[in-house]
Amino acid sequence: MSEFKNVTVLREANIYFNGAVASHSILFSDGTKKTLGVMQPGEYTFNTGAAELMEILGGELDLQLAGETVWRKICAGQSFEVAANSSFTMKVQSVTDYCCSFLE
Repeated sequence: MSEFKNVTVLREANIYFNGAVASHSILFSDGTKKTLGVMQPGEYTFNTGAAELMEILGGELDLQLAGETVWRKICAGQSFEVAANSSFTMKVQSVTDYCCSFLE
């Protein structure tokens, strides 16, 4: 899906890692939430509360989920899921555009 209709977009940005990762929250009428964001090259570790589906829209990164020892290359058009109450580390290779869906 390349666009979302009938949503609420929160004006304030979510800023992480001194501005190297930034996103905006999108709220849907059914109560679901997504964020649309951009990551600059670098290494970032995020902790999750809810399970997440990360869709990589542009760019590429190396991914390591909590408890894993191997890194996986994730490119534009690919996605990955992260369990609730977990963490993941990304080595972002190029400016990367993403959509994060919070799963229930």
